[in-house]
Amino acid sequence: MELVKKDVKYLNKDFGQFRQNLINFAKNYFPDTYSDFNETSPGMMFIEMASYVGDVLSFYSDQSFKENLLSSAQEDSSVLQMAQLFGFKSKLNSPSNCMVDIFQLVPSIGSGTNSLPDYRYALNVDAGARLVGGNNTLFRTLEAVDFNVNTANDPLDISVYELDSNGNIQYYLLKKQVPVQSGEIITSTFSFGDPKAYDKITLPDNNLIDIVSVVDNRGNTWHEVDYLAQDTIFEDTLNIKFNDEKLAEYKSTVPYILKLKRTPRRFITRLRDDNKTELIFGSGISSDADEELIPNPKNVGMGLEYLTRTTTTNVDPTNFLKTRTYGLAPDNITLTITYTIGGGIKDNVVVNSINKIDTISYNDSINYTGVDTTFVKSTVAVNNSVPAVGGLEKQNIESIRQSAMASFAAQNRAITREDYIVRCYSMPKKFGSVAKAYVIGDMQQDSSDVTYPRETISNPLALNLYTLSYDDNKRLVPLNEALKQNLRTYLSNFRMLTDALNIKSAHVINIGVDFEIIPRPRYNSNEVLLRCIDLLKRLFEIDSMQINMPLNISNLMTELDKVEGVQSVSKFEIINLFDLTKGYVGNLYDIETATKNNIVYPSLDPSIFEVRFPNADIKGKITSN
Repeated sequence: MELVKKDVKYLNKDFGQFRQNLINFAKNYFPDTYSDFNETSPGMMFIEMASYVGDVLSFYSDQSFKENLLSSAQEDSSVLQMAQLFGFKSKLNSPSNCMVDIFQLVPSIGSGTNSLPDYRYALNVDAGARLVGGNNTLFRTLEAVDFNVNTANDPLDISVYELDSNGNIQYYLLKKQVPVQSGEIITSTFSFGDPKAYDKITLPDNNLIDIVSVVDNRGNTWHEVDYLAQDTIFEDTLNIKFNDEKLAEYKSTVPYILKLKRTPRRFITRLRDDNKTELIFGSGISSDADEELIPNPKNVGMGLEYLTRTTTTNVDPTNFLKTRTYGLAPDNITLTITYTIGGGIKDNVVVNSINKIDTISYNDSINYTGVDTTFVKSTVAVNNSVPAVGGLEKQNIESIRQSAMASFAAQNRAITREDYIVRCYSMPKKFGSVAKAYVIGDMQQDSSDVTYPRETISNPLALNLYTLSYDDNKRLVPLNEALKQNLRTYLSNFRMLTDALNIKSAHVINIGVDFEIIPRPRYNSNEVLLRCIDLLKRLFEIDSMQINMPLNISNLMTELDKVEGVQSVSKFEIINLFDLTKGYVGNLYDIETATKNNIVYPSLDPSIFEVRFPNADIKGKITSN
């Protein structure tokens, strides 16, 4: 008998393909046994039944496989679980946010031109003040407000509020801004018995925004972390002499010192399918030290004479799961959990609607011990001069999917130069603010080069971070030691282990502008000139200037040409200003040599151009045709 070539394909998955494959299979393997493939034959009935079963099984196999891929999953539970696996925490309703003006009155001290606000009465308002907005929407302040601080990053607005009968200032109005977030504060308590590894609790509300605090009945604070193996958190302390005597002198610009703190009491949160949130705690369930749970290599023999051989030692491998590596488990305690609920589009209230204070507290021991502040506390008021925005409903599946993939790509770490720059700017302002940041690779001398001077080569394990900050007048200054320490601590949580980071100060090159224009006929020359000066002030605003950014003279002249009433620009010159006695930084720079093709380039060492005194350093002149 002639052998029949057996060619069976198993890739076809729908009913029709299963049916045709089974028919071909029967023809190939049973040509002499069965040949009735009529639609009404009993044999075709069995083939089609088998095809149906295969089709159904194939469908569920495909669906199961798709639900295991974040890019193709459709079920809410699948997307949530894989998003959490990727390290992304999906949100329920998002709260609205805005900046709120907060006011207080203080009496004056002195008289006449010597009158000043009496800062002994300046309040220090704790974070967490409860405010009421439109539609009875609740908000809470996210930061403390210290009316004693007045810096470029945390400005204090002072205005005269009331005069007495003699025309002397009686009260000053102090105003600051503080970020607020919508949400109602809820408190729940949970009791724990004997410790259990990875014990968990579920919050009763299904519209959680965030967890404010978790405190046990023994006074210990439990901290939320991204993963249980994370044993350090950021902790802020007031920048006072008691906490750090050396850095306390920088309190006006750096009110808080940032430190890394080890915490054995920690937890993670996980969103369930029913929109409720779980808190999952650590696995440390033993009161013994980790060294007592894990075998010591000195006591487990390796056959060496000077080591004690204890091969009969009972080593339970489950002991490794009982260590404090993943934090402590709650042990016969009661946890008080404070969290916020709410959020959604309804929280996006309009301007001037957040104007009521429900609850507020003060740190009485810092600024005004021994001073009666009863009256000034009663004068505290709030108002939002901008609308609250950002309130959104629960993320949909597609939003969670895309956010999870983006979060996984970022990895909550600093890899690229842009990562470091973003992290510098994202450090909370209470630890000081970095105004300008620029990152380049570190260079070092080539030790193999015997010539002098030696060639420089790139150091792949180090980066140079050039930074600058603002003084009280929003002029560029180097970072002080307190701000540098906070920045170094903050970035240490994101930088790669192999990256060395050198924080340096960029050079500031003070410049002035000298220009001449020819006005159009029938235009007021002085008005045209003022418009030109105002334009250049905006173009040279320090917020728009960046480290190592060149100046394009041609573009600047083109912008002047666009000013109403300007016929042409006859002269445009950038000059270096360096006189220390007049308040400039003092760095000399050869503008003429640094200018190529009408572009002024910064120095090889990272630097930034600054118009330090715009009113005096930008000079214009009218010329005739």
